[in-house]
Order: sequence, then structure tokens, then C-alpha cells
Amino acid sequence: MLEQNQYTEDNIRSLDWKEHIRMRPGMYIGKLGDGSAPDDGIYILLKEVLDNCIDEFVMGSGKTIEVSIKDKTVTVRDYGRGIPLGKVVDVVSKMNTGGKYDTKAFQKSVGLNGVGTKAVNALSNYFRVESVRDDKQKAAEFSAGNLVQEEDVVDTTKRKGTKVIFTPDETIFKNYKFRLEYVIKMVKNYCYLNNGLTIIFNGEKYYSENGLRDLLEETINEEDLEYPIIHLKEHDIEVALTHSKTQYSEEYHSFVNGQNTTQGGTHLAAYREAVVKTIREFYNKNFEASDVRKSIVSAISIKVMEPVFESQTKTKLGSTDMGSDDGTPAVSVRTFVNDFIKTKLDNYLHKNPATAEALLRKILQAERERKELSGIRKLATDRAKKANLHNKKLRDCRAHLPDTKNPRNLESTLFITEGDSASGSITKSRDVNTQAVFSLRGKPLNSYGMSKKIVYENEEFNLLQAALDIEDGLEKLRYNNIVIATDADVDGMHIRLLLITFFLQFFPELIKEGHLYILQTPLFRVRNKKETIYCYSEEERKDAIEKLKPKPEITRFKGLGEISPDEFKNFIGDTIRLDPVMMDKHTSIEQLLSFYMGKNTPDRQDFIIKNLKVEIDELEEI
Repeated sequence: MLEQNQYTEDNIRSLDWKEHIRMRPGMYIGKLGDGSAPDDGIYILLKEVLDNCIDEFVMGSGKTIEVSIKDKTVTVRDYGRGIPLGKVVDVVSKMNTGGKYDTKAFQKSVGLNGVGTKAVNALSNYFRVESVRDDKQKAAEFSAGNLVQEEDVVDTTKRKGTKVIFTPDETIFKNYKFRLEYVIKMVKNYCYLNNGLTIIFNGEKYYSENGLRDLLEETINEEDLEYPIIHLKEHDIEVALTHSKTQYSEEYHSFVNGQNTTQGGTHLAAYREAVVKTIREFYNKNFEASDVRKSIVSAISIKVMEPVFESQTKTKLGSTDMGSDDGTPAVSVRTFVNDFIKTKLDNYLHKNPATAEALLRKILQAERERKELSGIRKLATDRAKKANLHNKKLRDCRAHLPDTKNPRNLESTLFITEGDSASGSITKSRDVNTQAVFSLRGKPLNSYGMSKKIVYENEEFNLLQAALDIEDGLEKLRYNNIVIATDADVDGMHIRLLLITFFLQFFPELIKEGHLYILQTPLFRVRNKKETIYCYSEEERKDAIEKLKPKPEITRFKGLGEISPDEFKNFIGDTIRLDPVMMDKHTSIEQLLSFYMGKNTPDRQDFIIKNLKVEIDELEEI
């Protein structure tokens, strides 16, 4: 008889706080990642440290924060009140120790649970904290949460405040690198939300005069504005909104107590509802909600007493009321946002007839386009329903982004592959819990200059839209990462271009929000009897040959279909390499697409000739 697994007292363990954080990092910082996505763990570590500095600023201490990232080490210095010297070690290494439980010291703060810096400490192989108060300094150093050195209190002439230096642990964050674009975006967001705050990042100063208005100006090109940005502000709430001329879908940036709630929450739902309600009442017309919100680009920030978030990473607000600091009955988030928009937006439209006129034109245009599409949409929706029952191009996974109860929802990934051989390799070697595969049949259509109609008429695009579930905006987006996995040859590059064109044309916010990536695939395999190294560039190949000499076997991969499923596991597992597709705000989508995908042949020919690189396979003597 088989021995049964025994479940006794010996099976029950109590983990030390450090062990728990290191064993289950996802509970504290969301997903791990390698730095290729803006919500990867290494940025959450930086955010947790910065949040404490911001709380100091909000409480009126320290107008400047200095941040620097050199290689893999992060330094953050604020000029706030400094951690009380007797508690410097406790605050970064004792769970549930913090100053935010006492709401009087920190009203409407961000740090709530006393977890943030402890998680940073436990997940760093080097962590140093220094606090200066009343001309005295106290410092301590840790490694993986263990105290390595505690320095005595010494006299100092340094300015008061706190300095934290940390290096994320490479055994937890594999092959990571800080992408400065993401850090800059985070730093700018902090400045938009905190007027009067200066953040110096790697020597560059960031400061915002006009809060969320500056954020929208950063997000959308001036020539793309349907009407000037509407900027409304009051105690505990700020809103900026406009409509885009070229974008199809809705785009929102939402914040609570300075936290970027990327998944929205109760305040964003209330805001979307309030905008529609106010505009209907202003024009006295019962518009469709989707027509009012089509192409909207907007930002909302609110401050809530003791907010309730749906996870430690604070990406979605769950609070239903605003809280109260003076004993008066608390008003609900929905009522608060509704009342503000109803009064302020209505007044603004009355005072600015030109904006009101432009907005009306935009809504009527959206209505016309919707009616034109309605017939074809119905056909396509019926087709998509059938497809969803049996989407022949999609091999789905179990975890999806909207499923917030699934701890792995942020890992959900859709690989878009070309041809059967590549998709076969990926399908066999993928993690069926978090990785789905969508297979293209050859080259997709060049959608440049076409109307939204094509998305419904073209079967492939329609099935891709159905697989992602983004017809009505990013609300229901099913996968957090969309990865284009094509061969690294000319055809593969062309398919990448065509897919990026499709997303830029119809779903640019997918790229703006950092969901689109390109899979890096190895060009060479270098191995001897003991070790195999996959190389992604010529330099890596040379290093591998050097390492495995005297006579390693070198294989060049021509395409994804050549790589066996067993090998493919290595490229889409923990060590996956992804290049994010990023968009520079200063480049208009229209100009970009017309250059690469339009009919400006001579210009493009000149560009290609100037940038042409010829690859020569050299025979090397080994």
C-alpha cells in the first residue's frame, strides 16, 4: 500500500517576516519581472521607498527628493523630518511597525500597513538606511533583511532627513535592469500630484506647476487636442480632461493619495459615470455613454482618509466612502466625485462656449461613426461569439488580467506568433496557467490609413480584438503582457511592423500603458558536453565561445520554428527577455505611421539606405 502523506504538527511552520516576504514576494510587490514592464517588482521597491518621502512632503517637511540609479543600486534621499533615531532599525525590519497607524501624524498618507520598506529590505541583497535628526545620525545596513551592521548615533552637520540605498536581490529578480523611461514616468507622476515638490533624478530636475494639466500635456500632442484641456480642482480632488482627434478609445490616468491606481477602482467608475451624466444634462440630450467617452483623455486624482486598496501594491481603490477627519458623516466616493463634476464641469462649459461647441461636435461625430459601424459590428460580434466558443487562432491560458482574485493575474501573457511551426513550439512549451498563444496566418493586413471598419471586416484582426477583449477600451483587457513573437529575419520584422501599426492605429493606449512587447529570441546556441549557452547578440556569442573553448558546437537559429519545444521553455520561462514597445509623446502617431507605412517611397528609401546594416557571417577559426 502506498504511504499516505502525513499531515501532522511537524508540517506546520511559522515563517520569520523576512522568509515570508522572500518566499511569497507577490503578496507584497505584485509580480517580480526583470524591469521590462512598468509594474515589475524593482519599480515597486523604488515606489515604496519614495512613498515614504512623499508622505513627509505632504506633511509639510522636505520640498526636495534626490533619487539616483547607478547600474543596479538605487539611492533615495529626502529632507523630511528623518526617522526617529531610536526606531531606525525597527522601521525597516519589524513587521507592522510604522508611523502611519496614528492618523494624526500622517493624514491621507500613502503608506498604510507598515510593510513597504520591510519588503524592500527583505528583497535586497544590500540595504542601508541613514536618518539625520537634530544634528545626529543613525545608520544600519542589512542583507536580505538580516541586520549586518548597526552604527552608533554620531554627531553630523548633514541636513535632516532620511537616506535609503538598496540593490535588489538578483536571486529573486532574475536578469533585471532598471529602464530609466519607467522611472522618469514615475518621478513625473509624483511631481504632477504634489505641487511644489522637486525631484532630482540622476541630476535632472523635475517639477510641475499645473499638476494634472501638465500630465495631459505630456500625454497628448497639442495638435491632437479637440479643445483646450479642462482643468478642475478643489480640496481633495483634481481632474483634467480633453478629447483626442485621432485616438479611438478612452484613456484614463487615475490616482488616490498620490498612488497611480492603474486598475482604477471606485473613484474612476464614479468619474466615468459623472462625466456622461453632466454632459447629457448640459446639452439636454440623452447621448450614448460610449459616444460621450469615445477618444477621451483624462486624469483624476483624489485624496481619501484611510483608503482601502484591493492589494498591497495599491493599483485599485476599493473604498466606497471618503472618510472623515472632523467627525462629520462620511460622504461616499461616488457622491463626492459626482457632485464635484456636476458643479465644476457644468460651470466650465457655460463659461467656455467654444469648448462646449467643440465637445458637442466630437460627440455627434462619434455617434455617426457608431451608427455607420453598427451593421458590420453586429455581424462581427456574432462571428466573435462563435469564435470565442471556438477561437481557432487562440490557445488560451487559465489566469487573466481582470481576474484580481487570481494571484498570477499580472503574469497573464498573450504571445502573437506567425505560422504553425512557431506557435506549435510555444504552445507545447508554455505555462498553461499564464501564457496564451494567438497564431497568425502569414502576414497581417497593413491597416495604415484605414478606418475602424477594417477591424471588424478582417477576420484575423477581429479574432485578435476578441481574444484581447478590447473593443470597448482597456477595461476588460484579458492579458497584462502582449508579446509579438516573430522570427528575427526580414519577414519577422515586417510582421512586427504590421502588428505595431494595427495597435498604434486603433489601440494606441495599449502601447502607452506599456502592455506591448517584442520577444527577444536567441540567434545562436553555443554548447559543449557540460553546458549550453543561448546568445542574443554577436558579443554574447563571442563570450560564450571564449567560455566553452576549446571546441564548442555553434548553431545559428534561423527561425522560431527550428527551436524544439524543450528548448523553447528556456526562452519564455523565468529568464524571458522582452523589449517593451514605447512611444515618445513628441512623435505624432500620424507622422510615425505615414513615414513607415505610407506611400512616401523616396523618403523611406533614403532612410533605409542611410541606416542599412549588412550582416556578414564570418568563418572563425577556433
